[in-house]
Order: sequence, then C-alpha cells, then structure tokens
Amino acid sequence: MGDASEVSNPASAIVVAGGEGKRLGGELPKQFLDLGGRPLLAWSVKTFADHPEVDVVIVALPKEYAESPPPWLSDIAIVIPGGPTRAESVQAGLTVVPADCQLTLIHDGARPFVMSDLISRVIEAARKGPVIPVLPVTDTIKRVNDRGWIRDTPRRSMLRRAQTPQGFPAAVLHEAYAGGQNLADLTDDAALCEQAGVRVRTVVGDPHNFKITTKDDLARARWLVESGRIINGN
Repeated sequence: MGDASEVSNPASAIVVAGGEGKRLGGELPKQFLDLGGRPLLAWSVKTFADHPEVDVVIVALPKEYAESPPPWLSDIAIVIPGGPTRAESVQAGLTVVPADCQLTLIHDGARPFVMSDLISRVIEAARKGPVIPVLPVTDTIKRVNDRGWIRDTPRRSMLRRAQTPQGFPAAVLHEAYAGGQNLADLTDDAALCEQAGVRVRTVVGDPHNFKITTKDDLARARWLVESGRIINGN
C-alpha cells in the first residue's frame, strides 16, 4: 500500500469484481483476461494499492476464485467472495473494512485505467460527503416508454455519465446500505444515498476510465496499452 501511516483519515477501497463477465465470452471472467501482459483486474488494484491515501484494498471475486486467489492479488489486497449482485459484493467488502478507515471508495473492477489523480480528487471531495466522478453527455438522450415511443428529451447540459471510484464517508455508506431498497437492481452506490435524501456531489471524471463490457471495449483497452497511450495504469 501507499504510506497511509502519514494520512490522518486513510481510505479503504473496495474493488467489485464478483461477476463472471460472460458477455465477453471465453472461459475466464473478464477481470482475468490479458491486458498488456497482466490480468485486467491487476491494473486498477495496483493503482489503488500504490496510492498514498489508500490504507487497504479489498477485492470481491467470484467464490471459486476468492477461495484460491492468485499471489499477484493476495499479496496486495484482501480477497473476499463476492455475491451474485453488485450490492452483495459491496456489502461483503464493508464487513472487512478496518474501523479506522473513515472513507470508503467503491470501484468497478472492469475499469482498469483509473488514475491516481482521479482517486485523489475523489478522496479529497469525499471528506465533505458522498461524491462520484462524472463526464458530460455528448449525445442527445431520449427517454422512451416500454413500447419504444419517445417520451421526452432531457436537457443534455443536466446529464452526466457516472464513473467509479465513488467515495463516501464510511458511516454514510454503511447507513445507506442498511436502509437501502431494491438492492438487486443497484448499478451504483450513490443511488442509495439519493434514496436516503443524502446529497451527492460530483468531480470531473476521466475519459480513459471507461468500463470494459463488450469485445469492442476490450479491443479499445488493448489498443491504448499497445500504442503507449496508457502505461502501467498511470
């Protein structure tokens, strides 16, 4: 880990990688696919582990992988079995967060190119309350009904694309999960704060911090590494 001993309120980071990533095909979950000569998941985990304000990294994996994690992962992170949903994986991670970590970051393991400066921005803002990194929406967005008819066109200036890591005062996140509803449908953790009426601020995200979901996403990630535009995740 980074030298968190000099940080007054170090953060914990929970990296959610409990899914099977079946949309990419193949035998391995996507978090273990090769990216620049190492597993995709290794990129983000190492960036968190090297950050000076992150005291502990917790990684939620599918049960069969958590029972026998690879040394490259278990040497720098606490590995736990994740659940069948994102929320259950986060809740499992929260049970092992050290009590002295006043801030908790939640990150998608399928976002390999999280940068140290983005982590720093989120940590700094999270000291004042829940925060998420976002990017502007450049396409026109249409809301439709269940038959595909357009209902309305939201103002693009009011829309943002959410990223991770999302940062929270630890007590706020615990309380949000304790009182949360519809956890099975949860796609990000800030939504629980919204349900509870807790305001969530935003910081500027990073275009390279995209989520790998499809084969095209993986091809883009590999091109960024092979072309030298991304080096060691930093």
